[in-house]
Amino acid sequence: MSLRCCLPLLCAFAVPSALASSLDLPALIECRQGVAEQAALAPLLADPLKAVAQGLQPLPQGNQFMSEYRLASPITVFGQQTERVAVAGASIMAVLDQTDPRPLAKRLALETGYDQDGKFMAGRELVSRDVTDPKTGEAQIESIILSVSTVASHPGKTLAGCTYSLDLPEEEPAPTAPAPATGSH
Repeated sequence: MSLRCCLPLLCAFAVPSALASSLDLPALIECRQGVAEQAALAPLLADPLKAVAQGLQPLPQGNQFMSEYRLASPITVFGQQTERVAVAGASIMAVLDQTDPRPLAKRLALETGYDQDGKFMAGRELVSRDVTDPKTGEAQIESIILSVSTVASHPGKTLAGCTYSLDLPEEEPAPTAPAPATGSH
């Protein structure tokens, strides 16, 4: 039996993908990358086989607003080790074994947005810059926000990570016509 038929398949498995070599979860979680790197994560997570191949094992969804993954190897983020990450929209977060999020939020110099009823949210915008879409030439605003929070579905845990977004600039209000002159001549 000849192995020539299988050679392309063997080569495909032997050569790591470009994404595998460029996927830096700690950098994404700690807001040290950009929107393009975060966007490259979406197709990987959309395919469970690709996710597993990159060391991300999908976990049962305990919160309808986020997907959670167990890592094949622990990572260190914000000085703490974790084996779990969560993704919600354009946010990627480490799930940390830390019951009180306040010390981490303080160390990261985050502004507390909400702290009551057992819920905590703090964040800070690290990047807000004008960019141009290379394909369309459209003006956009790149925003990168570091955050720390708690969520009811994960008691005793702290979520810490980054949100990456591209937004359209606010439209300028249309100029208003001068008010008609009222008065007599």
